[in-house]
Amino acid sequence: MILAEMSRTAAQSGIGLGSAVAVVLSWHRNRSILLMVLHGILSWLYVIYFALTRKPDET
Repeated sequence: MILAEMSRTAAQSGIGLGSAVAVVLSWHRNRSILLMVLHGILSWLYVIYFALTRKPDET
């Protein structure tokens, strides 16, 4: 029971997985803080866009 409450609290207080992935991918590709913030807000939309448009050297 305590473990379930702790995970719920951690999920509510942090950023989502999609936002974290989008921020990392955006920084890797663009090196721009403004774009990183925008892509973090768009989260999974940017992750899907990145997956569809990635270049061969982006692994």
